[in-house]
Amino acid sequence: MNTTRHAPLLIVEDDLALQKQLKWSLDRFESVTADDVASAVLQFRRHSPAVVTMDLGLPPDRDAVSEGFKCLEKLLELDPAVKVIVLTGQNDQDNALRAIRMGAYDFLAKPVDPDVLALTVERAYRLYELQQENRRLQMQQGSDVFTGLVTRDPGMQRVCRMIEKVARSDATVLLLGESGTGKEVLAQGLHDASKRKGRFVAINCAAIPETLLESELFGYERGAFTGATKSTLGKIETANGGTLMLDEIGDLPMPLQAKLLRFLQERVIERVGGRQEIPIDVRVVGATHQDLKARIAEGRFREDLYYRLAEIVVDIPPLRDRLGDPVLLAHAFARRFATEMRRRVPTLADDAVRALEAHRWPGNVRELQNMLKRAVIMAEEDRITAADLGLRQDLEPSPDADLLDLRTVREQAERQAVILALARTDGNMVRAAELLGISRPTLYDLMNRLQLK
Repeated sequence: MNTTRHAPLLIVEDDLALQKQLKWSLDRFESVTADDVASAVLQFRRHSPAVVTMDLGLPPDRDAVSEGFKCLEKLLELDPAVKVIVLTGQNDQDNALRAIRMGAYDFLAKPVDPDVLALTVERAYRLYELQQENRRLQMQQGSDVFTGLVTRDPGMQRVCRMIEKVARSDATVLLLGESGTGKEVLAQGLHDASKRKGRFVAINCAAIPETLLESELFGYERGAFTGATKSTLGKIETANGGTLMLDEIGDLPMPLQAKLLRFLQERVIERVGGRQEIPIDVRVVGATHQDLKARIAEGRFREDLYYRLAEIVVDIPPLRDRLGDPVLLAHAFARRFATEMRRRVPTLADDAVRALEAHRWPGNVRELQNMLKRAVIMAEEDRITAADLGLRQDLEPSPDADLLDLRTVREQAERQAVILALARTDGNMVRAAELLGISRPTLYDLMNRLQLK
């Protein structure tokens, strides 16, 4: 009997004969396999397993046990909720207990009884599914902050918990992060989790000409200017009782900064061409990709406005620093776009997973979303490759004949090696240098020369 589950079983075993035996004895579960640390991490990111069986002694070398612990540590970093069952030698109880202290679910001594292993895996699945259901119910009973946000990165999860706490207050919030990191999603989540009954209204301060921005924000009275044939509410008034998001607030012109400061202090506005003060109850969320303190030093942003906006400051990590999220988000976007297009949901090929991990994501989640939409459209099979993503150049030198120059070929090879080392070590410079067999200062010099910083 083959029990199909949403999250598969990952079998990590370097002995291929034993790997096949384990897969056969656990055939009731949908499973994938790996034979070393790198392939285990790759398969984990590709399939997001719920349960892992793992040989602590891999690969077979003099420091095999430490490799097993390294693998365990990496998998638990990717998803602390995963249930890892470690397989150890008969006289290896100390290492088994150490694995349990690190976060493993259970351990079994070799040779493993297939029935006992199957029962242990089944219990691990039940516990995993119970905990997942419990989290889902807690989120339903609490807030919808996480709606539309897909992450397993600890840093991004801390951001979500912070937003959830802030939602209970009326504090003004400043969201800082690169373009495309999900600032509007978080602002919407903040509003949804609050008790505010009004609307969530967002305006991009950089997308509206300066001459129109004041009337867009504050509204205007009839006859205030040519073409003003009737009184019109501005975004601030429209958001009364709700939440106003001022995106790219770092681009707000200085005259409007003064008016916004007065509104934040007094909580009243005057429409353009009007004299009546209108009281407003709205939570303001500012957002920008710019360094506001640098703009203050340049005289381009008011310091007093900054401190009015920065009652709560939330720093959103870029996608390249979010552990495991590029592949996780790629799966989510592939499912969404395939469903919208009424196509079979494609899987990610191994080269696509490696390319997603290696790419630096200058456009962050927005870039990834656009890339996956194009890939779902262009993929010829039910599988997305690195070529479909347009990322093959991140992994392989171009086959162009002009690359016969040895210096260029060497630089391409060095660039590829550094990118893959950083991807495999999640950007850890010390571990990446060790993987490359060079010192950390040498790695810094290499990255500067290759313009990878």
